[in-house]
Amino acid sequence: MHKFHQKSILRYFTSSALRQHYQNGLDDPKLAHIREQIEADKKKLKWRLEYGERPDAVTSNFKLFETSNRNSELVELLQQPIDISPSGLKQWWTKRRSGISAHMQKFIPQRHAMLGPDLATAHFLVHRGGSVRFRGQKDWIKMDDKEEYDLPNTFVQNLVLEEIKCDGITLFYEGMENIQRLRCLTNLSFKNVTKFDDWYLDRLSGSELPALEILNLTGTAVTDRGLNCLYRLPSLKVLIVDDPERDIMWKLSVALLEEWNPKLVVKRE
Repeated sequence: MHKFHQKSILRYFTSSALRQHYQNGLDDPKLAHIREQIEADKKKLKWRLEYGERPDAVTSNFKLFETSNRNSELVELLQQPIDISPSGLKQWWTKRRSGISAHMQKFIPQRHAMLGPDLATAHFLVHRGGSVRFRGQKDWIKMDDKEEYDLPNTFVQNLVLEEIKCDGITLFYEGMENIQRLRCLTNLSFKNVTKFDDWYLDRLSGSELPALEILNLTGTAVTDRGLNCLYRLPSLKVLIVDDPERDIMWKLSVALLEEWNPKLVVKRE
């Protein structure tokens, strides 16, 4: 009798009647509305849109080759001789990882719109090993040994960055766009950011940092030519470099900066 009862239950759960009951549930207008809301919320919570989903995306016949991953590398690879030697494969793998990291540092408008420029910049830098200090706070915020940190996940009124340290982090040119519109930032350090060069500095100087007073460029790849763009930082008072007198061109660039801004001091650390 017990076995017969189990078989009856099994037949019921595999019957077409049950499947029809389940399908009717899926077709319920209330459930359909809930599913639509869930999908809409998922799209809102996505920080980064795929290239083909962006409103400014350029479409062409090459869209046939579009994938969820970056595919420009594939087109470039098809145009070059194939090198399958150990050194060639290592170079390809290093370049690929670097390209992915650079892509992940690209500016995300939705993040800045939701958190505000100060908090969004803080999240971007602290997540990558930097540290920040907000106005009115004594403690610096940085990632701990468990790769965790304490930053608000929603916009906070009057929470503004005053100091930033990007010392020694891996920062790509694509990521520089995340450091912008920081109206109260006074101290910014890129010490030992080896990729930081003249192009980085040019983008930084045009990023609306009107209160920046101290800029540390020791251990970077900035040359004397890059210093010429610092006239865009009207409040700059202290510029820290490896050696302000390394050669005649550096001396000339420093002299021009000091002539433009008599209050500016260029010095070693």
